[in-house]
Amino acid sequence: MPTMTTDTDRAAGEARATTRSQRLRSAVTKEGFAANLGQRFALVGAWIVVIAIFGALRPSTFLTTSNFASIFGTQAPQLVLTLGLLIPLTTGDYDLSVAGVLSLSAMLLGVLNAEHHMPVLLVILICLGMGALVGAINGAFVIGFEIDPFIVTLGTGTLLSGIVLWISHSNTISGISDSLSNAVVVDRFLGIPLEFFYALALCLLVWYFFELTVLGRRLLFVGRSKSVARLSGLRVNRLRWGALIASGLISAFAGVLYAGTLGAADPTSGQSFLLPAFAGAFLGATAIQPGRFNPWGAFVAVYFLVTGITGLSFLGVESFIQDIFYGCALVIAVALSHVGHLKRLRLPFSRRTTGDVGA
Repeated sequence: MPTMTTDTDRAAGEARATTRSQRLRSAVTKEGFAANLGQRFALVGAWIVVIAIFGALRPSTFLTTSNFASIFGTQAPQLVLTLGLLIPLTTGDYDLSVAGVLSLSAMLLGVLNAEHHMPVLLVILICLGMGALVGAINGAFVIGFEIDPFIVTLGTGTLLSGIVLWISHSNTISGISDSLSNAVVVDRFLGIPLEFFYALALCLLVWYFFELTVLGRRLLFVGRSKSVARLSGLRVNRLRWGALIASGLISAFAGVLYAGTLGAADPTSGQSFLLPAFAGAFLGATAIQPGRFNPWGAFVAVYFLVTGITGLSFLGVESFIQDIFYGCALVIAVALSHVGHLKRLRLPFSRRTTGDVGA
């Protein structure tokens, strides 16, 4: 009988210990889920707070449908350029030529359509082909000569800016076909210019590419570790080359939207897109899918930043604050991404996310 009592007590104690362990594990899991959820949507929450603050300060001008329609519409080229930048960034390569491609694409529309009266659809195809060609040239130097993409694309972007000034004689060219402006800005859906929905569709397409296609997952794997990807049999150089071509193609499309937004081609303003594109890409990597360059995070980041800029302009802040705002956002975003990457390095390999920033 004493033995039976002892065995029974031991079994009861083990059961209680198991129950306590299960409760503790459940609490830790819930806490981790809440923290992860908070990290994913912190930027969305910050965006809502920014809207609320500026809405309270300037309700008659900021909280209007025309203001938000303008924000969503006019920033579509910026979002498209950021999405193009995401693809080489995912593989670990920088493309500093995206703003030059945007400028040249818009200027080709001005020169070929407005001055030489070529059909706008044909010129758009030429612009897209130009973007793909620039990406292919970048890839040839980066892959073929094993040159740092930062150096190659910086040189290419500067070259393209020079070509834009050359073919435009440093003048703004107006008179681009009304059919482009109508399809981009004038025609609206739900009161918002159609260019926003083009950018939204591209965002969905990039998400689908990375999440649901074999090629997209391979790009993520290359970004995680090029050496491991090679050992796994992936053609890393071809994937990186293709990412640069895609970046050039999408950047050219951003130039088409920009020309349609202005109804003209400006030879100098395209370079102003570069810093916001990097700020949006890196800040977006802290949201929705933290630690990865992802399209929905970029979407939130781009519109969060422009909402802040717009709100400050309504408060009468001088225009130089825009560069300060974007510069600070880029530095903070890179720092947060790096901290997040260091945290993930401490996790077991099976719990890390493929395509981490800074990998």
